[in-house]
Amino acid sequence: MAGRLHFVASPVPEGQSALANLRLQYEDVGPDKADIIVALGGDGFMLQTLHAFLGRPKPIYGMNLGTVGFLMNEYNEADLTQRLANAEPAEIHPLRMRAQAPGQTVDGLAFNEVSLLRQTRQATKLRILVDGKVRISELICDGVLVATPVGSTAYNLSAHGPILPIDSALLALTPISAFRPRRWRGALLSHRAHVRFEALETGKRPVSAVADAVEVRDIVSVDVAEDRSIGMVMLFDAGRNLDERILTEQFLD
Repeated sequence: MAGRLHFVASPVPEGQSALANLRLQYEDVGPDKADIIVALGGDGFMLQTLHAFLGRPKPIYGMNLGTVGFLMNEYNEADLTQRLANAEPAEIHPLRMRAQAPGQTVDGLAFNEVSLLRQTRQATKLRILVDGKVRISELICDGVLVATPVGSTAYNLSAHGPILPIDSALLALTPISAFRPRRWRGALLSHRAHVRFEALETGKRPVSAVADAVEVRDIVSVDVAEDRSIGMVMLFDAGRNLDERILTEQFLD
């Protein structure tokens, strides 16, 4: 894949310097005329870029200037046109969160995960329903999350959740420091599943919900489901596509 380019960059000095260098070497036609968006930064900036271009979906090719760069390609200013011509696409779909809090309903989209977290020293108490059926009547924990295959290698992995192949059509439901049921380690769900969390004892145990950059505090309930109507395409260097990265991650220490 190759075409007209538009560059976007993290506001940090390294990002702005890379942006200036690349614009000297390659024409930037602007966001409306571009066929491909080139994002310069880390994984967090890639998530910002995915959200920024939701209304006008264009393939996004990231070059890493961050720490981990799991969603990015190696930063290299040379031969960018050829790299893009050989790049391999991966289509991803976000989770849609609807959070109910006193006096408000907040919607959010998450390409990585939707997470519920305790707001105070008190552990949370949550009821979990999947497709309308109660699966856990009371989970006592620091939190819980629903992760996409892309997000399964991020916070989900840190919480000892499973890594999901990009084409697995699965979601990971993973507790964060579960106290009761102590032996529950989470569940694998169909990507068609509708997950509902209901906060218990909210006056004593307030809970926040986060979908990428959207946070809602003092939630009463949260509904999460994949939104297949939204598809974004990420581009990866040949031989280093997202499938390969996720597979490789499962064999690392």
